[in-house]
Amino acid sequence: MSARVVVVAAAGVADPIATGLRAAGLDVRGCAEDVHQLPEHADVVVLDLAVAGPDPDGAEGVHPVETLLDAAPSSTVLAVGESVEHVPVLAALRAGASGFVRRDCGWTELAEAVTRVAAGEVVFGPGVADLVLDSYGTAAADPVSLTERELDIVRLVVDGLTARQIAVRLVLSPRTVENHVHRIVRKLGLAGRAALVRYAIENGLA
Repeated sequence: MSARVVVVAAAGVADPIATGLRAAGLDVRGCAEDVHQLPEHADVVVLDLAVAGPDPDGAEGVHPVETLLDAAPSSTVLAVGESVEHVPVLAALRAGASGFVRRDCGWTELAEAVTRVAAGEVVFGPGVADLVLDSYGTAAADPVSLTERELDIVRLVVDGLTARQIAVRLVLSPRTVENHVHRIVRKLGLAGRAALVRYAIENGLA
């Protein structure tokens, strides 16, 4: 069954995104211009970060991603933006987004990103991982000890690789990679892959 998708963006932006995703075969249920007015429950909310305004960490202190996840905790948020800028990207990830891609990345790539976050993966478009990791390059070391193999896997997860791609890179089976990821998540006391990516970024693990 295809994931149910809702697009949250200004009307002139939301409609083309919805049309493109439908053309790519996704089940787009509707659009909204405000995070408080979703038309219905969605498995994935594609959120244009322009709705966050120029200062997503400003005085109000509640990011649109947080608002969405508070209202629909079972949904997953894929953030999109006009450009890769560290302030809005980091703010969205801290707030709980499962990935970020440029709005103009192309419908096939955007549809693939939606499908992957719906499956529980974390997705970064080109250049996003490097930008985010550079921002946290001097972060504090991880207080939990990970093996070199575990660190290698964490780095590749942060880079947005799938279990199958990581398996090819490290000459392992995809099942072994998934087992490693599950053990790492449990070891760090995290909720899942998206939380692992945020943790790795904020602690300079990757």
